[in-house]
Amino acid sequence: MDRFARGQFQVAYEARVDVAALRQKRIANAQRRREEAQLDALLVWKDENVRYLTDLRPQLIAGKTTALNGALLIADHPPILFCSGGERDRAERTMPWITEIHTIPIIEERSLIEGFVRAILSPVLQKHGLMRARIGMDEANTSLVQFISKYLPEVRIEDGDTPMQQARRIKLPEEIVMLEEATALADAVTASGVAAIAEGVRECDVAGEAMRTLFRLGGEYAHVMTPFVASGEHMSPPHRISSDKLIRNGDLVFIDIGANWNGYFGDVARTTICGKPSRRQQEIFTAVYEALRAGIAKMRPGCTNQDAAQAILQTAEKYKLGKRFLSLFIGHGVGIGANEPPYIGETLPGAPVYEFQPGMVFAVEPLIWVEGVRGGGGVRLEEMVLITDGDAHVMSRAPFEERLLLI
Repeated sequence: MDRFARGQFQVAYEARVDVAALRQKRIANAQRRREEAQLDALLVWKDENVRYLTDLRPQLIAGKTTALNGALLIADHPPILFCSGGERDRAERTMPWITEIHTIPIIEERSLIEGFVRAILSPVLQKHGLMRARIGMDEANTSLVQFISKYLPEVRIEDGDTPMQQARRIKLPEEIVMLEEATALADAVTASGVAAIAEGVRECDVAGEAMRTLFRLGGEYAHVMTPFVASGEHMSPPHRISSDKLIRNGDLVFIDIGANWNGYFGDVARTTICGKPSRRQQEIFTAVYEALRAGIAKMRPGCTNQDAAQAILQTAEKYKLGKRFLSLFIGHGVGIGANEPPYIGETLPGAPVYEFQPGMVFAVEPLIWVEGVRGGGGVRLEEMVLITDGDAHVMSRAPFEERLLLI
């Protein structure tokens, strides 16, 4: 398998990803997980799950991505698409692999949800012999659950999100190719942000230049809905937005924007400096850099997410910074979902231990912040990491700021 990004286009002069074959492999993954969960069907609403099953690239409305489109997966039938009326005509004309489409309202207003269940969902389930089925659903509001219970009393709603997470956890070879491309785009987005940094430039100016590169190169959207550029004291503690704050001489500047391309996410982040760093800033940066490298060294079969997290924490503690991490996980799975299980360094109750398996892809992003440092004392560095049969493959190539490394 390639360990680089060949290019975004489908070309005649070399074989690239067969997207139709990839789609069928993803559906087969989901079908296998559905059967293992003893479910008759999967009814999904999360954008990443709908895309995994159907390849629908919809218009997304902030805050409503799980209420716009859905898909129903049943045995021996192509996925059935439930989509916004704004997508229907295009989907019918450009997505021939979808053989059954139904227009739905935004799954939000109670009376419209009732109409959807009564007049659209119920006939579809009846048509496919699912009136007494065990259906796994990934996400739903209370009204949808209530109306399914009212109009489909013999249907049992079960957990459908876990089977979809399991289907997506180990990436197919074609998905890894997509992720290499998305990461190359994320590297370019990061480089544009870094190049825009100067005294008197605002955080939002940096985000704007990075986003221009994202869209210029054909990206769909950033990894985070709120592009994250934080400078100086805005990184201690982290302000996870891009504000009107002016970047000043001596400021650390953090850029975390990433890229989605063809449905897959590249999640890359870097911290740099405007001007000359202080010794304390170098110490914090070096601690994060060495901790990141130590964690990646543990990301191989036979080791666990817990082993990687422990290596990161222990390495940071060499600089007396092991207790200065942001109170958030240190790494997360990434693929057709921007942020998905498994997690590395999750400390909240119920966090499972996973052994690394070839084909898993993670964004590893340790963040340490120290208050009271002039120009900011917060550093995060983030790499895209593929688990292989041996050493982990780091997909991202954005350079690290050498001025911030203690030699």
